[in-house]
Amino acid sequence: MPVPSIKDVWKEAWESPVKRGQLIIITILIGVFGIGLPYFFNYIEKRNGIVLNDWVLAHIPAHDVSVLIFTVIWGMILLILYRSLYSPSIFITYCLTLALVTVARVICISVVPLAPPIGLIPLSDPVTGIFYGESNITKDLFFSGHMATLSVIYFCLEKKTDKLIGLLAVIVLAFLLALQHIHYTVDILTAPVIVYAVYSITSRYLLFKKVKRQKVNQPEKLAKVYRVNN
Repeated sequence: MPVPSIKDVWKEAWESPVKRGQLIIITILIGVFGIGLPYFFNYIEKRNGIVLNDWVLAHIPAHDVSVLIFTVIWGMILLILYRSLYSPSIFITYCLTLALVTVARVICISVVPLAPPIGLIPLSDPVTGIFYGESNITKDLFFSGHMATLSVIYFCLEKKTDKLIGLLAVIVLAFLLALQHIHYTVDILTAPVIVYAVYSITSRYLLFKKVKRQKVNQPEKLAKVYRVNN
């Protein structure tokens, strides 16, 4: 059986009213976040925050591992985008989950004002500057966006090997973020938990849509079988 081409896979996805609507929503959200997030991050950077007494960071000398962090994060992003080429469902679940996680981060950062950890070494990433704006943002702490991004990727990947790579990437990134003192330990450990909760909601919603469509189509299939047999 021939493997469907990328064009055929996405054409089929676009012909589905549900998936087409989800893709349109994703496109709109990218524009909204791209415009609104820089203003939000610039706002939180100007407010005062609390410095936490982090026992773990106090025992880890700070080092600049920006290149390694950048490599891990964008390597995993490229992996899920590659998998998405042949699976629009992965792309849709990833984008919608990431969008809800972003909303959760905005809420958490708004209600938990934190000052940067002692010894923080800013991460230089020109790509994320699209959403963060021109200034160097250091107060987007609770919870970690870097860990959240990789956690979303881990949950959305489907192949067993990809899952193992994703889990390893999450563990490595947690260590690297602590090593560079970009986030408090609580920021790092909380991110996967919140992402899992959001992913569960997103995946159940998408699954509900799928089951609903199957139930709608089932009477039609039974009718066809009845006509053939009679």
